[in-house]
Amino acid sequence: MVRDRFRNWSFVVYPESAPQDWCDILDDLHIQWVKSPLHDKDVDANGEVKKDHWHVLVMFDSVKTFDQIKEITDKLNAPIPQKAQSVKGLVRYMAHLDDPDKHQYPVSQIIARGGVDISELLKPSAGERDDIIAEMCDWVDDNEIVHFKELARYARHNRRDDWHAMLTRNSTMYMVEYIKSNWQMCNEMVRKNMDEYREELFEARQSLREERRGLSEWQQVLNERDRAGGAS
Repeated sequence: MVRDRFRNWSFVVYPESAPQDWCDILDDLHIQWVKSPLHDKDVDANGEVKKDHWHVLVMFDSVKTFDQIKEITDKLNAPIPQKAQSVKGLVRYMAHLDDPDKHQYPVSQIIARGGVDISELLKPSAGERDDIIAEMCDWVDDNEIVHFKELARYARHNRRDDWHAMLTRNSTMYMVEYIKSNWQMCNEMVRKNMDEYREELFEARQSLREERRGLSEWQQVLNERDRAGGAS
């Protein structure tokens, strides 16, 4: 039977049956390949937890037959390989990025070998970029951020997979300007509050002067009465 030939293939590897050095076996082929996080929380249609497994994508410079790829999967004690319909789609599936109802695995645990640029494969769509930027803007507003470093530091330590990746690629200037406008608004609010405070302070001083003037006049009246009483 004639098999189709493709450059990109995928298969599943089970920890319980794979040799301990299965990653080394793939490395020794000197090819580009990607391993998913360990899928240990997947469930089937009946809600039963599936066996722990990894999804693996292998990519070649030239087309390979099914039998050629099966020689590799046999060494890993893995099921038969499948053609990878979409490299980007498969890598995104490794973390269930497009399946919110499924368990979300950390993108940081996707392992790329052989020079694969995983960031390019995980680059968000235009709609996803808009959502990420909107989320960062909401965080800036909620936390009254006025310095870009605060956002960058938070993204680096807490949202490295999405926020930090966006900031280091193509949304830095937008967020810098957004935070700068936040800072300017804060300054305007402070100036306005200071102006209102000065106005209130001026009015309070004027009121105090009038009260002192009134007390002084009243004291004069009392003094005159005392003098008049003493004269009589």
